[in-house]
Amino acid sequence: MYAGEKSLRVLVDKWVRPAVPMTARVMEFSRTRSDRRRYVRVGTFRRDACFAIVFFRHDDGSWNVFPPSN
Repeated sequence: MYAGEKSLRVLVDKWVRPAVPMTARVMEFSRTRSDRRRYVRVGTFRRDACFAIVFFRHDDGSWNVFPPSN
């Protein structure tokens, strides 16, 4: 890990927790079809809505909300 890298848990708290005061859960984890890079879809459910965000793993080990460029 490099100094600027954050764990997936820290990023989930950053992106999901302020918007939805509920427990976030991993909804899907897999690899992209095109280049086999890892991704995780995290979300929460409420009675009236679902909120989800996808995190992509980059070559440097970091997780981001945007896919890595090839």
